[in-house]
Amino acid sequence: MRGEKREDTHKHKGQRKELIDSLRKKGITDENVLTAMMEVPRHFFFDKDLEHIAYEDRAFPIAADQTISQPYTVAFQTQLLKIKPKDKVLEIGTGSTYQASVLAAMGTRVFTIERQKELFDLTLNYPLKDKYPRSVLTFIFGDGFEGMPGQAPFDKIIITCGAPFIPPKLLDQLKPGGLMVIPVEMDEHHKMLRITKNADGTYEEEAFSDFSFVPMLPGTNR
Repeated sequence: MRGEKREDTHKHKGQRKELIDSLRKKGITDENVLTAMMEVPRHFFFDKDLEHIAYEDRAFPIAADQTISQPYTVAFQTQLLKIKPKDKVLEIGTGSTYQASVLAAMGTRVFTIERQKELFDLTLNYPLKDKYPRSVLTFIFGDGFEGMPGQAPFDKIIITCGAPFIPPKLLDQLKPGGLMVIPVEMDEHHKMLRITKNADGTYEEEAFSDFSFVPMLPGTNR
């Protein structure tokens, strides 16, 4: 299980390098993103008997009917955020904790919200807690639509589930000049959007590729 001691072997690192090379070929150009993804052992976020599939570029089911995102999706969203060291980042949808770990590896201060109690409880055995302690990566059980007003404003906000609309409370918690990356439900897919908050409080919106995500739901699920 995820709480046990895990090793990051030469084989794992070789598999990770092959994955990173494939992401470059698919159009990921931010070397800081790729370096962080090379640093974070994705197999740590899988049960040991499934770690042989950890470096395939696809999503996999995890607990509570959720998924660990496809590495390409993680790289694409993170690249859109234009992360800088010491950015204060809010993530909606902790899931496996892999995306949050990539952000932490980029030198950010991460606050991540999970609505599924089963997944939140698994963060007690967060596999990289010695490397990224709670002073770097804070896990919160709560409603993602509400965000974290007590920690706002944030430099960047990332939503890792498919939203039915752009949550206004999250927009309010974004710093002027800040960026939000959010997949918004459109027809049968989710359109990846990047929202820029201007100094005068207005917003600019950019649309990118279509993706598939589990839905963003209100409230919490115990």
